[in-house]
Amino acid sequence: MTDSAPEDRTVDVTGIGFGPSNLALATALAEPSATGPGRPLEAVYFERKDRFSWHGGMLLDGATMQISFLKDLVTLRDPRSPYSFLSYLHHAGRLSDFINHKLLFPSRIEFHDYLEWVAGFFEEQVVYGSEVVDVRPVAREDAVEHMDVVVRQRTAAGERTVVQRTRDLVVATGLEPSLPPGTVCSDRVWHSSELLYRVERLPPTPRRIVVVGAGQSAAEAAEFLHSRFPSTDICAVFSRYGYSPSDDSPFANRIFDPAAVDDYCAAAPETRRMLLDYHRNTNYSVVDPELIDELYRRVYQEKVRGRPRLNILGASRLTAAEPAGDGVDVVVESLVTGERTPMRADCVVYATGYRPTDARGLLGSMAGLCKADELGRLEADRRYRVITEGDVRCAIYLQGATEHSHGISSSLLSNTAVRAGEIADAIRADAVRAGARATTRSQPQPQT
Repeated sequence: MTDSAPEDRTVDVTGIGFGPSNLALATALAEPSATGPGRPLEAVYFERKDRFSWHGGMLLDGATMQISFLKDLVTLRDPRSPYSFLSYLHHAGRLSDFINHKLLFPSRIEFHDYLEWVAGFFEEQVVYGSEVVDVRPVAREDAVEHMDVVVRQRTAAGERTVVQRTRDLVVATGLEPSLPPGTVCSDRVWHSSELLYRVERLPPTPRRIVVVGAGQSAAEAAEFLHSRFPSTDICAVFSRYGYSPSDDSPFANRIFDPAAVDDYCAAAPETRRMLLDYHRNTNYSVVDPELIDELYRRVYQEKVRGRPRLNILGASRLTAAEPAGDGVDVVVESLVTGERTPMRADCVVYATGYRPTDARGLLGSMAGLCKADELGRLEADRRYRVITEGDVRCAIYLQGATEHSHGISSSLLSNTAVRAGEIADAIRADAVRAGARATTRSQPQPQT
């Protein structure tokens, strides 16, 4: 990487973000291929964090994955891959122990350790502490053949801006926390993604903590805080009457199969919306039944003892959260009666989910060449390549932000291995075409 990105430093592919999706891409590009350009493809990844991390603020003791370990970075694509979860267990000396444990769903902490282990194989390709601020088209004879990726990089000496020229680009920036409009975060008001980082700064015996949200993260946060602070009142506030169980049944889980992506892409828009609506309870604002049972057990036992600490405030909403000294003044409104209950809390945790990062904002100057639908969402073909306008010969691929076109698994781990393989094959094909164009240009032209 240099400050000017000369022609001889062009890489085959640049990745924006280095979470599980682009980590899976790195493993796919490292695999031998009979359809490749005959040389290893050169890739570089820019990651805003200072080191590899995946939902670090929610690596709670006892929290398990909600997908099978077989849906790791590679197994659905290539069960023989050296980057599988089983290879990680073998390397760690825990394969027999894991088998004896009879688990399909490893702990979130262990799966994060697996991801870190795989990321270590690609350390030389990743530039951490780097934020992409623009992507500029590079034209040759009126055709856009490359892109210049402008990166703001943190170094020991301060910030510097560097430019990396690339043929292809893969955007995999994951999800960003979603907060209710008007929410002002502070040391006492924060999103659940920061739970483990923020909880250390709370007083040792908080009086009351309010958790807003009805999904898995909200239920996990309520359970964690209830256990962490044995004398603290935990108030769970959400608009549903109670926590709703996730549908983890075998037939419903087919919506996450790789083949379901083909069906979804081929379906009419109204069918896509119908499928999303039918199967929202596999992923959105739902909770594992076992965790629901545990929370209910705690609520009931506290009623028996006459000291309720875990308070489930269903059919309610938080209408105010104002700083007040070293706490927060909140107001909880019943959606049934309209009654408003003020209370003082030590902190408010918004476990209100995530939303896709706006890829168009990351693409900067290139965004004007990319087609978007009536809602401003980028349009991509079946191979996740963004549809462009004009003579654009380089490619932009999306890992995430394609739920509207590719289905519910777009932002989840379930289809990551297969999607990364499809994108890797497309990138190899791009390299072959680019090589053929370069060969044609270098050949002598006939005289006329």
